This record gives sequence, C-alpha cells and structure tokens, in this order.
Amino acid sequence: MFAEMSTTAVVVTAVAAFMAGFSGMSIFVRAKFVVEPLAEYGVPRAMWNWLGAAKVAGAVGLVVGFYVPVIGTLAAIGLILYFTGAVITVLRARAYGHAPFPLVYMAPAVAALVLTW
Repeated sequence: MFAEMSTTAVVVTAVAAFMAGFSGMSIFVRAKFVVEPLAEYGVPRAMWNWLGAAKVAGAVGLVVGFYVPVIGTLAAIGLILYFTGAVITVLRARAYGHAPFPLVYMAPAVAALVLTW
C-alpha cells in the first residue's frame, strides 16, 4: 500500500486530503468563513456545491492515490488547478488580502505531487 511512498509523502498527502476535504465540507455546511467570501467575490450560489464537490473529490482522490498512485497524482493536479482558479477569483475580486488563503490550501497538494514523483 504505502511501501513506495516515504513517510513524509504519506503525511503530506494525508494533510492535503484533510485540508481539501475540510474546505469542501465547509462549503456544504455553509460555514460563514467560507461562503461570505464566495459571495463577496461574486461566485454564483449555484456553483457553491460544485466547488465543494470538486474539493471533496480531490481529497478522496488523494486517499485513493495511496492504493492507485495515478489517481493520487491526478487528484493533486486537479486540486492545484482548483486553487489556482481560486487565487485568480480572489485577485479579480480585488480582495488581495485574501489571496494567501487558497495558497495555503494549495501548498500541501503541490508538496504531495512533488513528493510522490
């Protein structure tokens, strides 16, 4: 199962999965700290569940990647693209002070991708 991954890669991947899953679930439960900024950035409410589903799918993909490495790689790439889009959305909304938040969620996905190559 984890034999081909270093301990660091396993831990970083697990952290990335937890963070993406937490972020996705926060949208589903309409956590104020997540949905208020989405509204401020002009993200349509109709997209919120899709965004949450993308994050949760990425988290699940990272965990599945422990067993099927190509799925984990694709999930990490997907999360990196997702959070890149989030940074662009924040910058387009001119909420420059919020730009670090999606970067914080992106960082473990980038590290997981790098460590599993």
